[in-house]
Amino acid sequence: MAGGIWTTQNKVRPGVYVNVTGTGSPVGKMGDRGVTALALALPWGPSGSLLKLTPQDDMQKQLGYDLTTPALQPVREALKRAGTLLLYRLNEGVKAQGTGSGLQTTALYGGERGNDLKVVIEKNVDDSALFDVRTLLDGVEVDNQSVADAGALAPNDYVHFAESDGVPLALSAGIPLAGGANGTATAAEHSKFLTLLEVQDFQTVGLVSTDNSLKSLYVAYVKRLRETEGKKVQAVLSDYAAAGHEGVISVANGVVLADGTLVDKTNAVAWVAGATAAAAVNESLTYQAYDDAVDADVRFSHSETVDKLNRGELLFTYSGGRAVVEQDINTFTTYSPTKGKAFSKNRVLRVLDSIAGDMKRIFESYFIGKVANNDDGRGLFWSQCVSYMNDLQNLGAIESFDAQKDITVVAGADSDSIVLEVAVKPVDSVEKVYMKVKVV
Repeated sequence: MAGGIWTTQNKVRPGVYVNVTGTGSPVGKMGDRGVTALALALPWGPSGSLLKLTPQDDMQKQLGYDLTTPALQPVREALKRAGTLLLYRLNEGVKAQGTGSGLQTTALYGGERGNDLKVVIEKNVDDSALFDVRTLLDGVEVDNQSVADAGALAPNDYVHFAESDGVPLALSAGIPLAGGANGTATAAEHSKFLTLLEVQDFQTVGLVSTDNSLKSLYVAYVKRLRETEGKKVQAVLSDYAAAGHEGVISVANGVVLADGTLVDKTNAVAWVAGATAAAAVNESLTYQAYDDAVDADVRFSHSETVDKLNRGELLFTYSGGRAVVEQDINTFTTYSPTKGKAFSKNRVLRVLDSIAGDMKRIFESYFIGKVANNDDGRGLFWSQCVSYMNDLQNLGAIESFDAQKDITVVAGADSDSIVLEVAVKPVDSVEKVYMKVKVV
């Protein structure tokens, strides 16, 4: 379904085109949040496709490691807040292999993790005609099959088997796999990832890289999705305030975890992407603590902090034994009469993005092609929009909403179009308190 912004009523494709601007001052439910996306170079796992992960998944089966392993740091940090991670493995790598005792074993995926696999062949204690073929990862059994010959072995979550040129299966204390290599990730793989991601529902995409050319690619991608495709998503990068756009968050520093692990600003992108995706429409991340972090990896002075905030950078500050988000902002800093400072605040933007996205979803799901474009049909759509806005107001996401004044639905220039106008006042979080203390 088409979407995006409009200047004149000249669109060709059926869809919902939404302009969101600021001013000087039961069907329609809110969509789900909590989905972020990352493309990573990893030592194990399927490549070239999107893998849907949740915090409850068995990461060792999916990615070859326990979630606490340093190799999966960005995955772990993203899933500290995100409900779902859409993960794309950038590198395919070379599969590790092992041959011996009548068996050829090949790792299921390319990558160095395959070199930690080993196959042990033992006699079955209950039936001397059978062999127990055990697959070990780091010395821990992950699969065990009892078979009479190699041809009866089924693939498991880590390897697949083949007979070794007619040589019968024989006992072995261990056949190690070797030759696995990670390979390299290319910019072209990032482009493939973004193409696959475009048709998914998500709130944020993070880039765990210092490559400015890739940052530019992600910024252009998010701008296009927001302004042309009508997908109100955000990109999270490190050190890229130059983006200057509400759809881009720039992370200026990282954190130190309680166990001493350093999460630098490049990898902290994953947490920010996950936390931003999971934040409710009425929630700000300002002064929220980074999960399990006890300090910022780089402490900025007051003047440095002010300078970075003015440039549109999100940073972490040490506060009472924690690392907290100083201010939940994006890189937009070029304010105008129709697009003021409020657009730089991610809580406000979440409200505006939710309105744009949810109105589009409501119209597509319940009205487009189903309801007549007459007074009754437009009135029905108006009532659904009012119900939705009342829900937002009840959540404290907006205030001062007046259904009779703030929403109009009128016929468009063409017989199959309507124009929806919404006036909205998002609620920001209290971030500054000015006090006067009078001594008497």
